[in-house]
Amino acid sequence: MLDDKLFVATLDCYLVALDLKSGIERWATKVVDYKSGYSMTMAPLAIAGKVVVGVSGGETGIRGFVGAYEAKTGKQAWRFWTIPGPDESGHETWSGESWKTGGGATWVTGTYDPESKLIYWGVGNPGPDYNGDVRRGDNLYTCSLVALDEDTGRLRWYFQFTPHDTHDWDATHVPVLFDGEIGGRQRKLVAIANRNAFYYVLDRLTGEFLAGRAYGKQTWARGLDAKGRPILAPDSEPTEKGALVWPNLNGTTIWFSPSYNPQTDLLYVAVREVGAVYFKQDAEYKEGTFYAGGGENELPADDASGAIRALNARTGEMRWEFKLHSPAGASVLSTGGGLVFSD
Repeated sequence: MLDDKLFVATLDCYLVALDLKSGIERWATKVVDYKSGYSMTMAPLAIAGKVVVGVSGGETGIRGFVGAYEAKTGKQAWRFWTIPGPDESGHETWSGESWKTGGGATWVTGTYDPESKLIYWGVGNPGPDYNGDVRRGDNLYTCSLVALDEDTGRLRWYFQFTPHDTHDWDATHVPVLFDGEIGGRQRKLVAIANRNAFYYVLDRLTGEFLAGRAYGKQTWARGLDAKGRPILAPDSEPTEKGALVWPNLNGTTIWFSPSYNPQTDLLYVAVREVGAVYFKQDAEYKEGTFYAGGGENELPADDASGAIRALNARTGEMRWEFKLHSPAGASVLSTGGGLVFSD
């Protein structure tokens, strides 16, 4: 909601403004043609004078973007392409023409810092999902958090969590903004409990990596280097026969919200402990159709578990956990009364 309007993103890719009191449509803007494989499944983000939306379709070979529209008229204000085109920074991280079908969906609502006038948005997986042979390179800005200028949509900084992702891990999470002391210095921070099983703390003004560690079971990386880039483990890439890796494609957590409590300085996250056998196969792009290049065979349910975990918000160190009977599937809410709720 913003002022006297309610904004809705529709599955067939329209952004609609409704009058708050009457429900009458004030305007409707076609964001993109759904026939190309796009859809819109997230809530818009209403900020000062603009409405910001992302798109779904990471498994159909789209070229993802985040777009802003004037709240009064529905006119497009700017668009940031998550897959850079020729002559744009990051384009060199895509081989050949693979950028045209590179994925990078933006299907979870981002967040906004009115003080810095930055919009923070998570970017999804590259395409095809499991076969990276046709898209050599890091594949920017997939599996990244991007910080965009509110007025222009220009990229201020990015941080890529999973370069050249071949496990469909995305980085479409809810960014958590808070302030805290790291290394004896007060910082403006953003934290991400990532689908890839690592927890990250970044400077939200610059994108500098400050802290990171695994918060769930993972077998694909030996850890993170000093800049937060993963140190890959051997035999973790999908193969024709299949490779066993933790976590599965739904990740150690997925789209549901974590919760930060400033009273405890803890971040509470719903955790999934599930492994899978990832396999790859040839992928032929056809507009508007499934373009994954493989898949996964999930392990039996008896081999899966879940938990609600409380992490030190500035380091990711686990303080406590409450074990669940099955992998977590809901958001977390913490309260000023000292309680944590989930389902």
